[in-house]
Amino acid sequence: MAGSEDKAARTTVRTITDLARLAGVSPGTVSRALAGKSLVNTRTREKIEALAREHGFRPNQMASGLRRQKTGVIGVVIPLGHDIRQQISDSFFMTLLGFLADELTTHGYDLMLRRVVPESDPDWLDRFIGSGMIDGVIVIGQSDQFERIEEVADGYRPMVVWGNHTEGQRHCVVGTDNRLGGRLAAERLIAGGARRLAFVGDTGPMEFAARFAGAQDVAARMGLPPVLPLVTHLSPDRASEEIAQHLVQHGRAIDGIFAATDTLAALCLTVLRAQGLGVPDDVKLVGFDDLPIARQTIPPLTTVRQDIAAGARGLVDLLLRRLGGETTESLVLPPELTLRETA
Repeated sequence: MAGSEDKAARTTVRTITDLARLAGVSPGTVSRALAGKSLVNTRTREKIEALAREHGFRPNQMASGLRRQKTGVIGVVIPLGHDIRQQISDSFFMTLLGFLADELTTHGYDLMLRRVVPESDPDWLDRFIGSGMIDGVIVIGQSDQFERIEEVADGYRPMVVWGNHTEGQRHCVVGTDNRLGGRLAAERLIAGGARRLAFVGDTGPMEFAARFAGAQDVAARMGLPPVLPLVTHLSPDRASEEIAQHLVQHGRAIDGIFAATDTLAALCLTVLRAQGLGVPDDVKLVGFDDLPIARQTIPPLTTVRQDIAAGARGLVDLLLRRLGGETTESLVLPPELTLRETA
């Protein structure tokens, strides 16, 4: 027993992760406790403060380290809470990562990439920012982790998130006006003659939920039936099969499809063709993103474009400004309809 106490006393505390391990809490809780946040209960805060004093780890030391550490590395993390089988080889992720890598290199930073499954690692974000290996972090997608990101944002400033902006949120976001994008998609389908619309995608993640809501706005305004949600995962081993099942069940009852991503839209094209349905003659189709694949499908895909290159520049610019101590507002980019041949 005495040996264990001696070992604990000799523990070197260099980062908030070290202190969190001693206190038996998450790094985020340590960050908030030492910053005096009321979200941490009094007993826990006093315990953390006592451990910090015991090991010579001062709150201003932590704050200084978070502001001025110079690793030359920016962490980029992709949380997959909504679909653990989605791959980072997904065309959207690869496109955004490519632009981010270019932009960070221009500013003299390296990129450290992590894919995390929050279900098996609830402290995924706290551990990353408390690792001492990065100067700041870019989170790609809020997934189902909005509250976790909000909580961390209370005690950690150099973080910017690609995602959907919600009024009153505390974390800084760069992303497209997804609800407006959904409206543009539905308006195009209806202008092309579609009257019975369906949404292919998962309506759970915030970005997709906003796209679906935008399409519903238009259907309601035009006096059409509600948009039919055809819940579809993004993991390639499931999406094709799910789309095929949806179309077997509903294919003759819908004449317009809004796919949550271009990748899903391309899969819809393949399945529709296999089931003897023509695009755009039998079914109008609109995707979202305007990835390179949208120009390569047969016929070429009508889609809602989000400016991914501008988004990457915005993510890096806001993060560097936050590293410099600025308080920054979120950046919401306007979507644009790209009209091709599927609608």
